[in-house]
Amino acid sequence: MNYRFKVLIIAALYSVYGLAQERTTDTIDDQVVNVIKPYTPTIADAFKIKQEPKIGEESTSTRKVIKYNIFSIPVASTFTPAKGKAASVDKAKAVKLFDNYASFGVGTYTTVLGEVYLNHQLSNTETVGGYFSHHSSQGGIEDLLVDDDFQKTSLNANYSQKLRDFSWKIDAGFNIQSFNWYGIPQEFFTQSQANAVEPGHSFNSFYVGGILDFDDSIINQGSAKFRRFGDNQNSGENRFLADLNFDIPIEDQYINTEVSIDYINGSFDRNYIDNTELKYANTAIGLAPSYQLKEDDLTVDLGVRLVYLNNTENEANKFFIYPNIEASYRLVSEILIAYGGVKGELIQNSYYQFANDNPFVSPTLFITPTDQRYKGFLGLKGKLSNNVSYNIRGNYWAEESKALFKANAAQTFAEEDYQYGNSFDVVYDTVKTFSVAGELNIDVNRNFTLGIKGEYFNYSVDNEHEAWNLPDITGSIFLDYQISEKWYAGGSVFYVGERKDEMRLDGTFTPMVPEIITLDSFLDANAHLGYKINPQLSVFAKVNNIANQGYQRWLNFPVQSIQFLAGATYQFDF
Repeated sequence: MNYRFKVLIIAALYSVYGLAQERTTDTIDDQVVNVIKPYTPTIADAFKIKQEPKIGEESTSTRKVIKYNIFSIPVASTFTPAKGKAASVDKAKAVKLFDNYASFGVGTYTTVLGEVYLNHQLSNTETVGGYFSHHSSQGGIEDLLVDDDFQKTSLNANYSQKLRDFSWKIDAGFNIQSFNWYGIPQEFFTQSQANAVEPGHSFNSFYVGGILDFDDSIINQGSAKFRRFGDNQNSGENRFLADLNFDIPIEDQYINTEVSIDYINGSFDRNYIDNTELKYANTAIGLAPSYQLKEDDLTVDLGVRLVYLNNTENEANKFFIYPNIEASYRLVSEILIAYGGVKGELIQNSYYQFANDNPFVSPTLFITPTDQRYKGFLGLKGKLSNNVSYNIRGNYWAEESKALFKANAAQTFAEEDYQYGNSFDVVYDTVKTFSVAGELNIDVNRNFTLGIKGEYFNYSVDNEHEAWNLPDITGSIFLDYQISEKWYAGGSVFYVGERKDEMRLDGTFTPMVPEIITLDSFLDANAHLGYKINPQLSVFAKVNNIANQGYQRWLNFPVQSIQFLAGATYQFDF
């Protein structure tokens, strides 16, 4: 063994032994070991592999010698290669889009339809715009005792600006509408009696509002709107709505919160029976926090809606708590998505909304909010292909003081033009509703789209005999087709199922027993065809109520049968 290794091994053993002993007296002196010759390894010290690889020998045959001969003949050529040139692709001409348009049309029943839409960019951050619409008809429905003409006119102006951190918009406008209470039942009144009726009545409204949108801020959006609504019967209503949406940061999460104020007050000169004035005033203050939870394919919105209602007219207060929960889960990517939830809210009813839903209401309404305690829904939605989407949904909701339109009783001693059984009241009841709805949207390509919707309803009421004027089935079909570069067409079909209403006559010596009337279901089909003369000017033709049904949308109020209208649309820029 090498001298150096011997010395190192002896020293190591000695050190281990010495450390292991309990020393009482150290009798060993310090020594220095000097290595005179450093270790120099040699080839002999290396471990050698004794086996050597063996390579087997293979016999090969004698390689065959191959000779190649080229027989070439010189050919004279005058070909001169041309310079390379990049291939060009024909691009479709960009479609010119215009910011403004005007449309005008006339049709049967002396119908006039007009629209003007304006939008102008003042600068990179400022835009001003406006909208005007008019729709009128001189009427002409057969077998009526009074005229049935109507007109609706709207005007709106708006201004918006986009700044660095937020954008804002303000708009204002007014609406004028006039209708006739023409649904006088011929079972109760003759033509001579109807000649004393002045059935015309009108509505007017003015509004102003604004909205703020914030970027990268705790506050997301804020809005406010005031509307004044009235009629030619000395009725009036004021409503103010304000809403603020913001996020509350908690550690790394955010609680989305909405705060709202909804104030309404109004009055009617009298009720339907006598000259007692009707007044109403309600203030609803709402708070709705919600938290969104995301986990892979599951999204859940957990929230609650708190509403404080102050009835200033009756000096009554009430506090409401509503669920505000919604969830969705992707079962199969975009193909199958399950969703559901439970929500509720306090619906602030108004004369403005009732008159827009049914313009034949009498100016004698009792106005109170609807308590939608909960609305549960469960459904499936998704895509059957890139061009076909669907949505299937079931609903069940419970509402207290739900508003229902019901025909007013005809009076033989009528003093007002709306007391001939030709107007509608609003009654309230606790209503539970179950419905099943389906929707299918087909986008074959950018030139053809088709949409189909349908819903079935079942109602349960507490006090009223029926869920007045609520249909059992509704359905619709929408179609748009760009036939060619110049021609386009479209259509729509609406189906409304049977509804119930009640007919009554008051003031006779033998009062009439109220009779429940079933209004027939109806199908309203419409179509239009257009032709683009040039990029700016096009002409169109429309036909409505193709089935030529004089159906009753409301009791004793038949609609115009088949209608034709033709006109033109012009697009332009400033």
